Amino acid sequence: MGAGEILRVEHLTMRFGGLTAIDNLSFSARRGDITAIIGPNGAGKTTVFNCITGFYKPTEGRVALAHGSDKAFEALPRLTGSGRQWTHATGGALFLLERMQGFEIARGARVARTFQNIRLFAGMTVLENLLVAQHTVLNAASGYTIGGLLGLPGYARAEAEAIDRAAYWLRQTGLLNRADDPAGDLPYGAQRRLEIARAMCTSPVLLCLDEPAAGLNPRESRELNEFLLKIREEHALSILLIEHDMGVVMGISDRINVLDYGRKIAWGTPAEIRENPKVIAAYLGVEDDEVDEAEAEAGL
Repeated sequence: MGAGEILRVEHLTMRFGGLTAIDNLSFSARRGDITAIIGPNGAGKTTVFNCITGFYKPTEGRVALAHGSDKAFEALPRLTGSGRQWTHATGGALFLLERMQGFEIARGARVARTFQNIRLFAGMTVLENLLVAQHTVLNAASGYTIGGLLGLPGYARAEAEAIDRAAYWLRQTGLLNRADDPAGDLPYGAQRRLEIARAMCTSPVLLCLDEPAAGLNPRESRELNEFLLKIREEHALSILLIEHDMGVVMGISDRINVLDYGRKIAWGTPAEIRENPKVIAAYLGVEDDEVDEAEAEAGL
């Protein structure tokens, strides 16, 4: 579906002391695509997300994000040599995420994420959780002082727009009637939807979802698939997805990266990945030449 690249990860390496969690990983994500990263437990998937979103500073490598058009990547040599974090470029802007702090990646590069373990503000209402996601805009409108308390016109407009945006995403996730309830009172599946809605309130160009189907039943997983496909289409959104639920991965992904021990072992469409012997070997925990025997023993 995509029309050019939005993200390039080149030679990404992340070491923790003597442990190499990510080993010389390179891949790209196309604009408007859903790109999945899968692999056995401990393969390094969440570490990749943490490097992209600024939670970790990579030991080596480059993570470049283009706004507007993939022609922005033409500025890579100039930006890399300048020591700067981002630059205006042909057709948009280019960001080197490995040089940016997490808040800069979220605010400037417009990369949002969710987490494997839900991180809502449980004591706040559902609506308040979505307004908190828009604090940067509201703070700016207040003049970073007491503009909100003084009722400045600019703040009033920004607050009304923030509430409208929150209400929109509550409707999209079917949570409008729970707007005033504490987020911690929602059923688990609804909390998952709220976390995605909160991320979308930041108007991201790239949404990173870390196991959004974790803990969902089959019906909820199907509904998640439909929701992600819908917001991808309606908001020209690019999605990077980590997921263990293969029904979700195979059902909505355009391209899939497979990691094992921090290395990329396969890349392709869902159909190609499904039949790849290296992928089967990694998930079964056997060597490539033992795949047939292991499948027979498992009744596959």
